[in-house]
Amino acid sequence: MFTTQQPLPEEYLNLSEEEMDRRIRKVKEELGSRLIILGHHYQRDEVVRYADYRGDSLRLSQLAAQADAEYIVFCGVHFMAETADILTVPEQKVILPDLEAGCPMADMADIEDVERCWEQISTQYNEEFVPVTYVNSSAEVKAFCGRHGGLTCTSSNAMKILKTLFSQGKHILFLPDEHLGRNSAMHLGLEDKDMFLWHREEWEMELPEAAPKIILWDGYCGVHQRFTPAHVDYVRSKYPGVTVIVHPECSHAVVEKADLDGSTDFIIRQITGAPEGSIWAVGTEINLVSRLAKENPDKKVFSLNENTCLCVMMSRISQPHLLWALENLQKGNVVNQITVKPEIAKDAIVALDRMLEMSK
Repeated sequence: MFTTQQPLPEEYLNLSEEEMDRRIRKVKEELGSRLIILGHHYQRDEVVRYADYRGDSLRLSQLAAQADAEYIVFCGVHFMAETADILTVPEQKVILPDLEAGCPMADMADIEDVERCWEQISTQYNEEFVPVTYVNSSAEVKAFCGRHGGLTCTSSNAMKILKTLFSQGKHILFLPDEHLGRNSAMHLGLEDKDMFLWHREEWEMELPEAAPKIILWDGYCGVHQRFTPAHVDYVRSKYPGVTVIVHPECSHAVVEKADLDGSTDFIIRQITGAPEGSIWAVGTEINLVSRLAKENPDKKVFSLNENTCLCVMMSRISQPHLLWALENLQKGNVVNQITVKPEIAKDAIVALDRMLEMSK
């Protein structure tokens, strides 16, 4: 799905931050409208400050598709750059500064395992199942959903999509994040008896006799797994009046104890619009939490877990990697380009378009 990782020349590792800053800004100025840099909310400050746009993965990919830029440098992880490549025209080139910046949760839904699961579901049940994949998944899984009448979802619209499908009498296979699927379904009034957890590492799963309303894939985000109900209890005891807000990739036990749960954009809106002096414990990636604390000095904003919850993969995109990628573009040398095969992109677009239509 993408080119081979090229080693970062050692000279870039020995540059001062001031020198890198000067050279990055120089390339941005020289390339002008030919270049657009996208920065995910979880990127570290030293990288995201160069972003022309900051946001979640799907929003950034949509912005890339709307831009006329020849080069799209995506400071995120590989599934995000894949989505950007799917949505942009062939003349645009999507670059991931470090190809090692992957997403373990997306990798938990291997296409061969998904196909095996789907075959078993299709063989056992007469009810109509619809595959729904979180956008935090590979292009191949998105394409699978597109081919089988399914669609993608985001943490913002997952509940609306599930509600629509359930109202149509459909059953759902939800990939790859168990917790987003469970939390969304439970917000809609479903109970544990309505769900079944598919264990991806078990070759022969014994499905329930009656079709569950939703089959959840047992994928998860390692960062959001680090928040526990005990953390919620602790911050409530230490900070009277605190509001606990968490991402729906957290376990249901954490979401149940929190005051609010929602996407990164939801978290940002809630804290930004909160009254002066309010106290917020935030259950999501530390770079976003730290940025919210800096940008909202009139409030107390801190991580729900005092031990840093860092997305290591996001942090692979560094200043040296960004500078190296940009200076190669400056010389007309495209490195670390992400290219999704046309036949996969064609089906993946179907899944994305269905989501956008259902989200209206």
